[in-house]
Amino acid sequence: MNVWIAIGVTAVACYAVKLAGLLVPAGVLERPLVRRLAALLPVALLAALTAQQTFADGHALVLDARAAGLAAAAVALVLRAPFLLVVAAAVLVTAGVRALGG
Repeated sequence: MNVWIAIGVTAVACYAVKLAGLLVPAGVLERPLVRRLAALLPVALLAALTAQQTFADGHALVLDARAAGLAAAAVALVLRAPFLLVVAAAVLVTAGVRALGG
């Protein structure tokens, strides 16, 4: 498949999804279930992306320095650290584990 065809199909599909979202009646969006799902969906997608990027390498499940960094970030979040400190803790722990040969 030509790359430009794939790009064109993707662009049209993205536009169609955006158009479908704009065509939804306002009454549907005001329903409590829809509002709750809309609030929870970004959290679920971010959690899935984080898990996939942390524990997957191609088709294999791995446990490496990224998992240690994620654990450090989780601890920092539990301790209610500011976001930059959470990211810094994850980076430092991941780098430290990799430097030690993990």
